[in-house]
This record gives sequence, C-alpha cells and structure tokens, in this order.
Amino acid sequence: MCYNVLCDKYATRQMYGYCPSWALNWEYRKKGIIQEIRSCAADIISLQEVETDQFYNFFRPELKADGYYGIFSPKSRAKTMSESERKYVDGCAIFFRTSKFQLMAEHLVEFNQLAMANSEGSDDMLNRVMPKDNIGLAALLKTKEAAWEGGVLPDQAQMNQLLLVCTAHIHWDPEFCDVKLIQTMMLSHELRTILDTACNNFRPGHKPDPNSIQLILCGDFNSLPDSGVVEYLTTGRVPNDHPDFKDLKYKSCLQRISSREKSNEYTHSFQLATAYSEDIMPYTNYTFDFKGIIDYIFYQKNTMTPLGLLGPVSPEWIRENKIAGCPHPHVPSDHFPLLCELEMRPSVNSGAQNGIISRR
Repeated sequence: MCYNVLCDKYATRQMYGYCPSWALNWEYRKKGIIQEIRSCAADIISLQEVETDQFYNFFRPELKADGYYGIFSPKSRAKTMSESERKYVDGCAIFFRTSKFQLMAEHLVEFNQLAMANSEGSDDMLNRVMPKDNIGLAALLKTKEAAWEGGVLPDQAQMNQLLLVCTAHIHWDPEFCDVKLIQTMMLSHELRTILDTACNNFRPGHKPDPNSIQLILCGDFNSLPDSGVVEYLTTGRVPNDHPDFKDLKYKSCLQRISSREKSNEYTHSFQLATAYSEDIMPYTNYTFDFKGIIDYIFYQKNTMTPLGLLGPVSPEWIRENKIAGCPHPHVPSDHFPLLCELEMRPSVNSGAQNGIISRR
C-alpha cells in the first residue's frame, strides 16, 4: 500500500476551502485514514506526510496492535528545530507485518545532503536542489515462511528472500521539474549503494548477489506519467538534454550519481514497471485545482507480477455527490491510496540465511 495521508499542518481552510473545517480536523480525519489502511490489510504499507508526533502517538501504536512494525524519518529540516517544533515536521513511514518479514536494516536518504556532496561544478545543484529537504526511506526486509503462504514454497535457501522496500516524497513545485528528476536519480543511485553495502555486511560464505535482492519503490513523486521522473524509472534511462533539466548546468555532478551506458544519457540498472496505468487510475491526487497521477508503486518486472489492484473511487459517486475536491467528509486525504497485490518469485542466490553481521 502507498498512501499520502495529508499531514495536519497542511490541512488548512486556506488550502482546502471547499472542505468543512470539522472534516479537516485531524481528530476526525485520522479515523478515516486508519480505517482506509485497515481495510486494505496490506503486508507492506508506505506512508507519506506523516507528522512526527502522529507517527509515535497514533500510527505506530494503532498498527502495532494489528501486527505491524514501523520505521519513520521526518524531513531533514527537523534536525535544525527545537523538540517542540520537530513534532510537527512530516516525513515518510514504512510498516510491515512482523509475521511475514524481518527488518534487516533501514536507511534514510537525505536529498539535500546528497546534493551538497555532489554539487562540485554546479551552482544550480547548490541553489536549486540542495535547499529542498525531501527524503526517501528504505527498509531491507527478509521474508519469513509465512510470506510464501498461498504459493509454491521455495527451497530453504530461497525462503529467506531479501526485499528492499523504499518510499519517497519528492519535491512538489511544478517549476522545479529539474529538482524532481535529480532527486529521483539520487534515490536510485543510493538504492544501488544500499544493496551493495547490505551484501558486504554478510559473513563470508553468506553474501547474496546484490541483483538477487528485490526492490519495491513507491511514494508521492509529485510527477505526472509523462515526466522525466517516470521516464527515468520505467525505461532505466533519460537523455542528458531532457527538457526537465531546464538547460541548467548539472552534467558534471550528475555523472557521479548515475550510470552511463552512452555519453548522452543517464541510466540505472533496476528493471522497474509501474503497477498502475492511466486507464486504471486516472488520478491519485484529487483537489479543486489539480487532478492527476503523482503517486506510484514501482516493482521489479523481472521477478514480480501484479495480481490485483485497488481501483479508483467511483466517478459516478464523485459526480452524484458533487465532489469538487478532496479531502471531503468521506475522503480523509487529498490523495487516494494505491494498493497492489504482487506475486514475487524467489531470486537465485538470495542467501541471507542468518548471515548479516551489521545493521545500519
């Protein structure tokens, strides 16, 4: 499940004047949000716009009672704030069923830190990308036997399949399509680094092949299906003169955060597909001013197959109830949840049988 829950700080009458104040109130909305999450009953849940205080005092205890364990990180600005201010900073969370998965490692991806580290030769990287404090959050999970129930059980060596789950919330402003694409490139580069590092942390004789660790990437990418972000993730490449770069001077630093099979393009090695197509889900974000697809679940197409999807809210219901935008008394966020049932085939040499020796 992938769901931007709309944090309380952003749920204002100025932003959503078409929604009654009582329906914007967090005490009201949180009941609808947790009901939405429970009705989906996903094994893995990724959430965006979760306020720090809400994670620790609402989401974590509620979902723990349902058999989930969760990890969380706020946006990078939280580091510079007092404790009283920090609790209102939103971030990303990942929950998983403890009966089916074991957490092996977790990793925070801070785009502003990566931009600073790779800014040499580009003022645009410092002035446009670095000030944005968006994050990605990744959990390296190992499957337990219960994760394979209902399918053909793999052999014992493959039973402990490693799965990297990542969620991200990419910068929102349409004027910064270059930042969105570069944050996504930094994210895919960092995911490859996480996989390589994870494999090196296993004892000799237990090291899995990094390519055998499977990947699910989901989140609010604030990018439409025809954007450079989605092109890069689904095709594995983007030309270095893509219009989303806005002819700005990024080339020297982007070579450090991307593979390059050809001199005129940037590539990544993951084989990703998006679970949803536009004909199934015409919009994931539905407000008065904007209706479109900006949330995604990407999966590894060479080892996973989608079996089922949660469809959109009925257009007839929206029309009959004259819903100009969300949130709404019956829709607790301005985003609709995405839910995909995936069949996963175990990878050869997934290793991971109690071989890990460190945890980040």
